[in-house]
Amino acid sequence: MLEIEWNANQGWLDPIIKPYGKISLEPSAMVFHYSFECFEGLKAYKDKDGNIRLFRPDMNMKRFKKSATRLTLPDFNGDELLKCLKKLIRLDERWIPAERGYSLYIRPAIIGTQESLGVGATTRALLFIICSPVGPYYKTGFDAVRLLATTDKVRAWPGGTGDAKIGGNYAPCVQTQIEAAKRGYHQNLWLFGAEDEITEVGTMNCFVLLKNEQGETELVTPPLNGTILAGVTRDSILSLARSWNEFKVSERKITMLEVVKAQEEGRLLEMFGAGTACIVSPIKEIHYHGRDFSIPLDPNDPSSNAGPATKRFADVLVGIQYGEIPHEWSVVVP
Repeated sequence: MLEIEWNANQGWLDPIIKPYGKISLEPSAMVFHYSFECFEGLKAYKDKDGNIRLFRPDMNMKRFKKSATRLTLPDFNGDELLKCLKKLIRLDERWIPAERGYSLYIRPAIIGTQESLGVGATTRALLFIICSPVGPYYKTGFDAVRLLATTDKVRAWPGGTGDAKIGGNYAPCVQTQIEAAKRGYHQNLWLFGAEDEITEVGTMNCFVLLKNEQGETELVTPPLNGTILAGVTRDSILSLARSWNEFKVSERKITMLEVVKAQEEGRLLEMFGAGTACIVSPIKEIHYHGRDFSIPLDPNDPSSNAGPATKRFADVLVGIQYGEIPHEWSVVVP
């Protein structure tokens, strides 16, 4: 693991790579009481030639810095931290699985470590990075999911911290996800406001492919208005879709009422979630106001668990991550 300590007098101290082990903190450390904590998540891959690859790590560093700033945690040089990260995964190279679909998950985090029960900016902090081999997200294959639309609770709100990757955004969501699971759904769909705006799918960004009322094929995802996490996969899907120039691509408000209307009129084509862990997660059903609404998958293949656009995004992104498709997003670790 990598550790870098910071204090207000000296700034960042020397980075240290050491064996994975426990972190010792005072019970009064501010992280325990006031959630001075933010984190990131990215993966390292091995291509068929044995090269180690990262997928758009610069975007993770930028978001990490943004999250730290939101919590008054110390700023850092993203390029220098990325060098430290590469050194760490090069030392841990033997833990990176070589099989396609497997990877090394990398978790950077910053916590406030000052011993204080007063509420204010921390004068001490610890940045650390830990890693773990991970297998395919879908244990039983590329399966579409059923969602329970959540209207009585919200994940984030305007002016809050929904656009930062902080621990405080996650713990309050678990109860809602457990409730969805108890009712037989894989995940919940977060809605917001009087119009039931679609925001995120559990901890993923959400995409809707439909024929709009003007007859255009349109890929829609909610805008980055402060309540949506700026996912690296989200940005990659938008960039790919715009480069293909085959349908309209929009970052705009979309409500469940618009989705229901499109579904009832036969204009809804596909829906999927997107994130680092799953890449894309096809959606086949949403329970909303007492009704289960079926989401189309592949009209030409009744046995398919993903629509053609969803599968295409997944195939291209995975191909880039494993170096099978040459692209500037795939960064080889020297």
